[in-house]
Amino acid sequence: MKKLFYSLLAVALAACGSEKQAPIDREALVARNNPRVSAFDSLASLSVGNGEFAFTVDATGLQTFPEMYSKGVPLGTQSQWGWHSFGNPDNYKREEYLKEYDFGRGHKEIYACQFKEDGRQKGAANWFRMNPHRLHLGIVGLELGEGVKASDITDIDQTLDLMKGKITSHFMLNGNTFDVETVCHPQLDMISTRVTDRAHAGINLRFPYPTGAHADDACNWDANDKHSTEIVRQDAQSALLKRTLDETTYYVTLRWEGKAALAEKSKNYFVLTPEEDMLALSCRFTANFEGTVFESEPGVYSGDKPLPSYAETAAASDSYWTGFWKNGAAVDFSHCTDPRAPELERRVLLSQYLLAIQSAGTTPPQETGLTYNSWFGKFHLEMIWWHQSWQALWGHPELLDRTLGWYETVEPVAREIARRQGFDGVRWMKMTDPSGVEAPSNVGSFLIWQQPHFIYLAELVYRANPSDEIIKKYNHLVQETAKFMYSFATYDEFHGRFILKGAIPAQETLRAATTINPPFELSYWHYAMQTAQKWRERAGEKRNLEWDEMIDKLSPLAYNEDSLYLASEDAVDTYKDIRFTSDHMAVLGSVGILPMNKLIRADYMKNTLDWIWDNWNWGKTWGWDYPMTAMNAARLGEPEKAVGALLMDKRTNTYLLNGHNYQDGRLRCYLPGNGGLLTAIAMMCAGWDGCETENPGFPKDGTWDVRWEGLKPMP
Repeated sequence: MKKLFYSLLAVALAACGSEKQAPIDREALVARNNPRVSAFDSLASLSVGNGEFAFTVDATGLQTFPEMYSKGVPLGTQSQWGWHSFGNPDNYKREEYLKEYDFGRGHKEIYACQFKEDGRQKGAANWFRMNPHRLHLGIVGLELGEGVKASDITDIDQTLDLMKGKITSHFMLNGNTFDVETVCHPQLDMISTRVTDRAHAGINLRFPYPTGAHADDACNWDANDKHSTEIVRQDAQSALLKRTLDETTYYVTLRWEGKAALAEKSKNYFVLTPEEDMLALSCRFTANFEGTVFESEPGVYSGDKPLPSYAETAAASDSYWTGFWKNGAAVDFSHCTDPRAPELERRVLLSQYLLAIQSAGTTPPQETGLTYNSWFGKFHLEMIWWHQSWQALWGHPELLDRTLGWYETVEPVAREIARRQGFDGVRWMKMTDPSGVEAPSNVGSFLIWQQPHFIYLAELVYRANPSDEIIKKYNHLVQETAKFMYSFATYDEFHGRFILKGAIPAQETLRAATTINPPFELSYWHYAMQTAQKWRERAGEKRNLEWDEMIDKLSPLAYNEDSLYLASEDAVDTYKDIRFTSDHMAVLGSVGILPMNKLIRADYMKNTLDWIWDNWNWGKTWGWDYPMTAMNAARLGEPEKAVGALLMDKRTNTYLLNGHNYQDGRLRCYLPGNGGLLTAIAMMCAGWDGCETENPGFPKDGTWDVRWEGLKPMP
């Protein structure tokens, strides 16, 4: 029933775009932005996926040359469930990396930290940062013959059909034509491929051992002695493989169509060799035996059907993606005459696709999604807003709803973090894994701006579906989140105000020991506490009077003699010290991400935007800083700056052929930038509460005739 409601809601929203316009041709909009590849390019790999699982391919349509792409956008096979830990021979314990601090709140606070000095504390912190780490589940590539190199392949013509979720790849090798089609099942962690060639090339399956590195493709090809792959069952058309890596096991189920034989070429390396011109393979990855059955013995395990065929998987993918594009919101830039419009449209379309396959699962996403590991494959809760806030605004609230359910599973962990630091409620961790256990960090453990995210995101889901069901589902955690926020704030009796201190703000160049009243966090506390009070009223509860007092007495944003807002109240040298003009210009998030409030003067914020625009160290920014700037500019009535920010020609605002937001040599893809772009576009088109201007984020000079359907306004 919930899925049906969301589908009907999306259809209704699609009828409510900008006024007096013809319906957007969704198929034409999507098709003109299909990425097309004509050569091997390590930054142009393409992916299929479903939010829980993603599979990235090279120009052959499979993962034939993973080494060539390892330093680009790697050929990942990753899932939300696939994690591994190395052994712990030194028996490190989590309490060994805890450290006591006193931030003048009347009690000691214990944080999960890293340590510089050699010893057990440093060893424990390093081990728990690295473990668990996300697994690369296995390479599925073409077996083209010994000595074949990528340079031997010619006539490459590869397209990702966004409307179908299908990659079609054509190329030539040694006079033979190859045609490869690749899809991902929308409900199963499974890819299906069909290969047509007269050379009868095989499909190989190669399995790596994890590296445990901070940021890489998670493939150690030199450790075959540390893991194993065994064929558990096999018949004429299917096989079951069991993977064992230390204490971790998972399974790979295969079903093929056409005459073919599976054989072990070497340890952890298998080849499926066809006898005919066509070979189709479905390959499913699971944490257990679920669904792994064979045609010869139906019902042997937990299911009663074999894996879906290629045709069935392709049809399921087609149906899912057609529904995704036609039932959600859409923005059409084809009527714009500004020459930058086609590029903006391309970024918008590809960002939707990438985030739907990599940032829409049952756990929050890592910053590089399901493509390759960053921060050991762990995810960062301060980034979930950037990955996923757009989903409720673009007619896909069920995707955000699916992820938010994870917070309930880790509530006990978050409650213990708050307790050991002397606070009420729950303190959401920063860097973590599906268990919710906090990874040690000298920065992450002191961040607080991930805290209000849960309230904001729950509010977006409610606004998309204002029902008692949503209130019942999330109100408990909204209230527990607000309890922490209230207890974290300190009352300054001398000045009769509440302050925020003892935290590292979103602009991470500031220090926890000295930072007082960072502007974005102050504004976010104001918005989230007001929203938590609304949720109390919706649930039939009375407002919390203590919370109302804090809302009334929160400190206004600090500013200097030039009427420019400071990076924090203590940062008097904000506009002289490069430490305060690098990294995130979080002060702009105070208005933009958030609505204007009584803590802020619009004219001072406008002064601040202008100064940052002209003087910020843009070479030290991140991908989501550009949409944050755009949202601030839109709310302040500066649409030229809003568009300019989204299309600013800077390295960290680069969008690759496949749509990924490139940052640097370490982060070749960075999905928070993609998500921020979509949230900014929703605001620039549909506005925000109380906004009566159509397309308020676009210039009114006649060059930006932006058409849209189904978007929701920002709070």
